[in-house]
Amino acid sequence: MRETPEELRELQALLDASLSRSTSHLRSIINTENTLTSEQLTRILTGMCTLALSTVTAKGEPRISGVDGHFLHGKWHFGTAPGAAKARHLAARPAVSAAHMRGEDLGVFTHGTVEILNPADGEPAEDWPDVLAYLKEFYGDFSDWGNDVVYYRLHPHWMTAYAPDVDKLTSVPRS
Repeated sequence: MRETPEELRELQALLDASLSRSTSHLRSIINTENTLTSEQLTRILTGMCTLALSTVTAKGEPRISGVDGHFLHGKWHFGTAPGAAKARHLAARPAVSAAHMRGEDLGVFTHGTVEILNPADGEPAEDWPDVLAYLKEFYGDFSDWGNDVVYYRLHPHWMTAYAPDVDKLTSVPRS
């Protein structure tokens, strides 16, 4: 867990607001009995979490693909090749939806906009050195990737988490 107390409060406010303004249908599935707190969520979302990431083409057609997601400081971080279709979509239309699911045990659903952390032709994000250090710790030295990966941070405006058995998620080590 890398979140500060302020980041945990902000994430909790987002989770609460998102659930409260959801449809009655969604609230019949995800409610206060089977959702996670920000603290529980950040303890569960460690390491690499596969995300289904949805972008939109210029024609307004949805596209979904998988990315390595890392939940750091209450936000998803992920990378892709600069020449990938999703990178072109994100450059033109930074709105995305992302889902991380573990069978029927966990579903984390997020909508928001992305920022590029390491632009090829501009200044990197202020915290890029910290994110890069985390990524190197996780993946090892990837200096041979050069400029072959662009990293994004998803700034959520809506996020919810479904977990019918929180104890199952917090007591069993992830494989």
